Amino acid sequence: MSAEKYYRSPLLMDPNNTAIVVIDVQDKLLPAIQNFETVQANIERLLDAAKILEVAAVGTEQYPQGLGSTVQGIREKLPDDLPAKTMFSCRECESMFRQLADRGVQNLLLCGIETHICVAQTALDMSAAGFNVFLSLDAAGSRFAIDHEVALRRLEVSGCTLTTTEAAIFELCEQAGDDRFKAISKLVRQR
Repeated sequence: MSAEKYYRSPLLMDPNNTAIVVIDVQDKLLPAIQNFETVQANIERLLDAAKILEVAAVGTEQYPQGLGSTVQGIREKLPDDLPAKTMFSCRECESMFRQLADRGVQNLLLCGIETHICVAQTALDMSAAGFNVFLSLDAAGSRFAIDHEVALRRLEVSGCTLTTTEAAIFELCEQAGDDRFKAISKLVRQR
């Protein structure tokens, strides 16, 4: 069979049809999350990769009046107009997802906190809305390990694709040998 007959799998994320969604990584929430330094570092790496690969990136804030703003290292890598929400699911930010869909986004790579609450409810709602939902499991967290682990199991059996930060970055990069790959290689070495 010739090489032209092989196509990239629709099960893989592509920079042209994927968006990274950062969920509620806020000043008063993040310090309570297990391994929060790793979660924050991985989200920052995903956002740095998004910039290099020209992948859309958006974020939300849960009741910022009470829980504070998105933490600084992440905030500076996101658009200025983060929608505030009171619903746990990001479905409350319907216009943000409609804009992504209008731009051809079919895949959502979720990250943020808490895995078993806002991330899980968003994943299930966005899957029901027709998006392919991916979760970078090392860029998401909960206060308690059991909640994080059970949420991952629930999401996986519900059709959400679990991945890691590094796997997602290389999947979006797709190939080696250019300047984008060189920049991506530097990012993944930052562990």
